[in-house]
Amino acid sequence: MLTDLTRQSLAGLRILFVLTVLLGVVYPLTVWVAGRALADRADGQPLTVDGEVVGSRLLGQSFEGEQWFHSRPSANDYDALASAPSNLGPTNPDLLAAIEQRRAEVAAFEKAAPDAVPADALTASGSGLDPHISLAYAMLQADRVAEANGLSTDEVRELVEESTDGPILGFLGVEGVNVLELNIAVQHAAR
Repeated sequence: MLTDLTRQSLAGLRILFVLTVLLGVVYPLTVWVAGRALADRADGQPLTVDGEVVGSRLLGQSFEGEQWFHSRPSANDYDALASAPSNLGPTNPDLLAAIEQRRAEVAAFEKAAPDAVPADALTASGSGLDPHISLAYAMLQADRVAEANGLSTDEVRELVEESTDGPILGFLGVEGVNVLELNIAVQHAAR
């Protein structure tokens, strides 16, 4: 006859074995199979141009030069490993100075009035990696991008409209323009 200690030990070992198989083999395998079934959605939705990955639909990145639409500012220089806001409050003097500096720079670069610069051109998103800009910020940049790429302003504005995503489920959030997708479309149209 088995002692209570031996029975409890065997029961514990059986539970350990079953949970190890379920949580250490079955569950990870199920997640892996689901990820493969969702293809690029599980891999960060990479965008490719001519067979080469140029970025992700989900992560913002920096674009410099007159030929590109520019992203929102990033509190972490678009570093996906350091995804975070600046944590500066709305009355912080450093944040207010940075906003005014950005306002002057964007207004000068876009040849626009400082009060025409939208808020998303001045402030970073909560993650610092938002891939979208507002329709207003995209339209502010349209003339410059059209001229730099030898396209008409109407062509570029049409590309902006085509690259605009509506609110999630039609009512959550606001419409936005994915900067990477838009820059790829502009590059393709300029060829």
